[in-house]
Amino acid sequence: MKRSKPINSSSKAKPSRLERQTAAELRDLQRLMARAVMRPLTPAAKMNPRWTDGTLAKNVVASFIKPNDRLTSFERLQLYNRQYWFRLLDCLHDDYPGLQAVLGERKFSRLAREYLSECPSASFTMRNLGQFLVRFIESNPKLVAPDQHLALDMARLEWAHIEAFDNAAKTPITADEMRAANPQTLRLGLQPYLTLLRLNYELDDFLIAVRRGQGLRHEASNAMENRRERLPNKSKKFHRSKAFYLAVHRHRNSVFYKRLRPDQFALLSALQQELPLEAAFAKAVESANSAKFQPKQITKWFQDWSALGWFCHAAVVKPKRKPRCPPKTNSL
Repeated sequence: MKRSKPINSSSKAKPSRLERQTAAELRDLQRLMARAVMRPLTPAAKMNPRWTDGTLAKNVVASFIKPNDRLTSFERLQLYNRQYWFRLLDCLHDDYPGLQAVLGERKFSRLAREYLSECPSASFTMRNLGQFLVRFIESNPKLVAPDQHLALDMARLEWAHIEAFDNAAKTPITADEMRAANPQTLRLGLQPYLTLLRLNYELDDFLIAVRRGQGLRHEASNAMENRRERLPNKSKKFHRSKAFYLAVHRHRNSVFYKRLRPDQFALLSALQQELPLEAAFAKAVESANSAKFQPKQITKWFQDWSALGWFCHAAVVKPKRKPRCPPKTNSL
């Protein structure tokens, strides 16, 4: 039997075992990566060459990302940084085509970049990306000047559209349940997907035309019946009116814009506060400048609104605090 050759231990040295990361170290690395990916791009749509403290970003990036045979550490991370921002900007363009139409591409793009820098995505779903846009415009009117009132109305309408498209729906109250209830104690709630808007501009027709032209989520308005479809004129002059009332809601998986009279808006707004039905009527009469509600007229309204499924049981909950805009990215 031949004797096997001895193994040269020096040529077969065991590789040193890498130290395992602790949970705290992994968390710090994840935060560092998030900060790098979410940092705003330069005006040329590139990753910022300077880190948050003013040092060269490439040195910081090289400490946690390896280069390869084609790209440096900085160039590898820049791919993710740009993809992240391009995706967010695309989502805002998709969700706010009306705002883009009234502001113009250049002004809207600047607004989108400033907004995302101040209020970065903080949700698992892109659906919530524009949840702070109305308040951001209110706080930064120069970004949409001289059309700040028009921009605010359009932003409100388009956020209401998003809410109507996919917000929750509760079991509706039937007409028989309402008739059998005591109006002094009955508390009606409105569906979570329903938004009541008091606007200064009649924007429903314009937004419908914009969305139909872009093939976006389906919507309809009771003001558009029997009208020939046409694309909007983006140079259209919008005339500010005294008040324009609108209900944005969902019906059979489509979004609708339903125009309301002032007294209808007053009554629905009172019901939205989940007051007892009798108290809601009294509040509506007061807020509608003592308008006289006709019983037959109110019965017809309730029949229509009930058929649309707008009413649900009121939920007795504590008032929620308004969500605050998340901190800037560089505070991560």
